[in-house]
Amino acid sequence: MALIGRLFVILFGFFAACLVAGAVVVGAIMFPEFSDLGAGPVDPGALNVLFGFGFIFVSGFALVPALIVVLITEAFNIRGVLTYAVGGGLVGLACYLGLVPFDPATLSFEGIVRRHLEILTGAGIVAGVVYWMIAGRNAGLWREPPPPLRQPPPLPSHSPPRS
Repeated sequence: MALIGRLFVILFGFFAACLVAGAVVVGAIMFPEFSDLGAGPVDPGALNVLFGFGFIFVSGFALVPALIVVLITEAFNIRGVLTYAVGGGLVGLACYLGLVPFDPATLSFEGIVRRHLEILTGAGIVAGVVYWMIAGRNAGLWREPPPPLRQPPPLPSHSPPRS
């Protein structure tokens, strides 16, 4: 039963991390527009659509690499925040490199844009920390038996005996 509850916590942590990573990606890409004061206010409906697409994009591309990180940390009871930050950064890197064309003849990626690589890696780091706050702090605890129950305190000497 503890495993089923843990799976729900992992799923909730993953979705929250993807939501934050999508917000970071959209915010970083939209930053030049936000810094132009003469452009006027940004349409909130357009921002909602962009955040939605950012969430879907990040969660779709990050599912398999993030699942590998989650499986490793759950299997080995790894609970350090730095581990999740580095793992999230690697997941962000993997997501970006999954979008860049790879040339097998030269064994190199063609057309890497450094700013985009930094944005996705940074979004992965933030997502890793968010996942740690929700689910990573208790990684692997579902396998440990619950602590034994304490005995109730003794009844006062003048009370009637229990039946």
